[in-house]
Amino acid sequence: MKVTVGPAQYVRKSGLLSEIGLYIEKFGKKAVLIGGNISREIVETKLREGMANMGITLEQSLWYGGEASRTNVNDLVEKLNRVDYDVIIAAGGGKALDTVKAVAHHVNKPLAAIPTIAATCAATTPIWITYSDEGEFTDISRDSKVPDIVLVDADVILQSPVRYLIAGIGDTLAKWFETKTSVKKAAPNARNQTAIAIAGQLYETMLNIGKQSVVSMEEKRMTSELEDMIDAVILISGSVSGYGGDDCRTAGAHAIYSGLTIFPEVHETYHGEIVAFGILAMLCMEGEEEKEIEDLISYYQEVNLPYTLQQMNVTKLSEAQWKELGEVSVTIEDMANMPFDVTPDMVVAAVKQADSIGKKMLVK
Repeated sequence: MKVTVGPAQYVRKSGLLSEIGLYIEKFGKKAVLIGGNISREIVETKLREGMANMGITLEQSLWYGGEASRTNVNDLVEKLNRVDYDVIIAAGGGKALDTVKAVAHHVNKPLAAIPTIAATCAATTPIWITYSDEGEFTDISRDSKVPDIVLVDADVILQSPVRYLIAGIGDTLAKWFETKTSVKKAAPNARNQTAIAIAGQLYETMLNIGKQSVVSMEEKRMTSELEDMIDAVILISGSVSGYGGDDCRTAGAHAIYSGLTIFPEVHETYHGEIVAFGILAMLCMEGEEEKEIEDLISYYQEVNLPYTLQQMNVTKLSEAQWKELGEVSVTIEDMANMPFDVTPDMVVAAVKQADSIGKKMLVK
């Protein structure tokens, strides 16, 4: 048995970047920053100053490439082969962090992650979600390094667009629904039962603090609810997968997300927003009562998550597109975690049913 639970250390603090050298110095005196363009603009000046106070230099600042693709990972590995450095610092959202996790694995260097948005648990998981250069999902890859330390500057998260937090809520909600589904295929043990317990408590917490955490982000006001939501999205959700391992993985909701990414119009919708709709479709596939789905949509309305295809810019699909959606979704690794065999027709029927229920809720 081998389990990677998460990073060795997680730190969340307002103004953390100003003292970041205290956390980086144990990895060496020469660092490389890799991340998104906007994220690097946000953190780089304070990062340089904070590290300089401890005698640490930033040797390079590199863009991750815009997609978590093999092409970008290989390009970055090649660039780093020409640099003298001790530690990699990753900054950005899920795709940037995932890309750098793969790079760190291949160059075998320490990795510090600075998530600049609270939209996924990418900072605390050992896998990376791989896309094509055009942004279509390809697979779940395991040639990835879990960060040695995750550094969350709460002020940076607070100043990010509220929509990223909303997407993070959608992605984190899936931990409960997918964990309790995927674990049905496994024999109960201490690890997967602990993962279920964490996922259940996480879900209850999110129901309680969701609306207030979004309001806090909109008002740019740090509250205990927002602090808890940041930790829920970035840290706690990752620990569910860590403890549960392959017994408690993503399932139908993420498979349907991946299927929907074949449509270019959905690429302007964030990962967690699409996953949130995927949860609704997965519940339909499992034959859950419509009342349960409506109750979940009511929560979506509170936190402004999408619950119809139209809200994700998918206005009309041809029969051929519906067929492709079903066929692609069932090939996704996540779908194999469902406790029953799923056919393309089942996917199409579930997506249509979820969309129909959502449309009825639009007027409520």
